[in-house]
Amino acid sequence: MLNENASLVSLTYYGSTKVLPGYNVMGVAKAALECSIRYLADNLGPEGIRVNAISAGPIKTLSAKGIKDFGSILDVVEKKAPLRKNVTAEEVGDTVVFMLSNMSRAVTGQILYADSGYSIMGL
Repeated sequence: MLNENASLVSLTYYGSTKVLPGYNVMGVAKAALECSIRYLADNLGPEGIRVNAISAGPIKTLSAKGIKDFGSILDVVEKKAPLRKNVTAEEVGDTVVFMLSNMSRAVTGQILYADSGYSIMGL
């Protein structure tokens, strides 16, 4: 069904690896998704198909409206991320384009963070 050398990209979130207040069962779902990415990469790799995920920083979306105090999450990321800003939908889109392109042809089974560096911070 997929072309040879195809690339599949999913979206995930930092709540898959850390406990985030209010994220709850979505963290469990995202952790399962990330595990599935690794297994799919192994299973589809012999066919030349790459499977990866982008873990985007918080972005104001319709689904974000369901997260209590979402604005405070944006404030924390802006203050603590190395780039001192929140990621934009356009920046995440650029990362996805890279992962779909041949420029990332040696990458599979990975979770790539597009979060202004927030995920590297300890506090």
